[in-house]
Amino acid sequence: MKHPALTKLRGTVTLAVKGESVEAFINLLTEHQIPVWNVRPMGTRHADMNLLLPHVFLLRPLLRRTGCKMHILKRQGIPFIAARLAKRKFFLVGLAVFWVGLFLMSSLIWDVEVKGNDKLTTEAVLKAARQEGLYPFQWSFRVSSQDKLSRALMQKLPEASWIGVDKQGTSVTIQVVEASHPAPAPLYSPRHLISNADAVVTEIFAEQGRPVVHKNTRVKKGAILISGTLGDEENQQLVVAKGEIKGLVWHEYEISSPTVRRSSTYTGNSHDRLYLVLGNHAVQLWGYGKIPYSAHKTTVEHDPLTWRSFRLPVGWMTESVRETKIHEGKLTEAEAQNRGIEGARADILAKYGKGTKIMSQKILHEKRENGKVYMKVLFEVEQNIAEELPLVHNQGE
Repeated sequence: MKHPALTKLRGTVTLAVKGESVEAFINLLTEHQIPVWNVRPMGTRHADMNLLLPHVFLLRPLLRRTGCKMHILKRQGIPFIAARLAKRKFFLVGLAVFWVGLFLMSSLIWDVEVKGNDKLTTEAVLKAARQEGLYPFQWSFRVSSQDKLSRALMQKLPEASWIGVDKQGTSVTIQVVEASHPAPAPLYSPRHLISNADAVVTEIFAEQGRPVVHKNTRVKKGAILISGTLGDEENQQLVVAKGEIKGLVWHEYEISSPTVRRSSTYTGNSHDRLYLVLGNHAVQLWGYGKIPYSAHKTTVEHDPLTWRSFRLPVGWMTESVRETKIHEGKLTEAEAQNRGIEGARADILAKYGKGTKIMSQKILHEKRENGKVYMKVLFEVEQNIAEELPLVHNQGE
């Protein structure tokens, strides 16, 4: 017989029918229009078959007429699953409580983050958002739409040129674009440009003012390089001296460089700690005890639970403590010297800014003591030597 429709929804029973008139029993099922399928003869007096659950209760008179007996072998379908679940009330209640709790937790705003602000403080943005009903542990359905929130926050924070609100699951991000105001033009007062160190001038370019020195001139610290005074004593005009002056300056460095180089590598041993994360709190579940390594590095991996596009405030956090080992390698005296000198050169270039060039270097004194190389090194450096000196009206050079 043809397989009935919706068997899983209506429930299916597999029967074993035994007796002298099994064939007559099957014919009676057909006469009474009771669907039966997958009839499997197991012998002359035994057959297995499938019936719908509601029809099982109609079989007793047919069994009496044929003298057969039946035995239920298998039950399938939603009615039987529902019956089994009905016996486990505590499980159903717990499952319902879990889903209700999950729904409620995913309906809360757990985190409000502010991005893009520089001059505008995060506290001011969060305060304005709270006034509009947006804050942690607020119900999502009580928060206004994202466009409406953006307009309201822009009215409250005129320092921002644009504010966007983006909601992803239980987190809200407020993106701020601050209004850019042109920087006021600097107000210059009349000035000289003077030397900030003892030097030999290598390059001078006077954009405004009167150059007092020229290339290859040796100058002392504080000497005027470009004067802000034009004219003579009777017809004098004060201007803002502008220009670029470079010179050779000598810097003496005391350098100490170790002859032992230390590096750290992983040994492969690790100790993991597992945490259950609930909002901003973490509860340790695994990995108790002291860290068994004297030297180690720790890495943290957070894995929140997600539902569709929602990021739930529940998840796992794994903290991996990995053992490290310190390796020591000896350097030759020449290698230690080079490392120390390279460090000093990098310090000079960082300290004296763009356009600085190290022309030469000379080791004045050197000694080796207590696993270190000590040196006194003289560097010849071409650098910007100009420094401003404000002028007072009627003050001569």
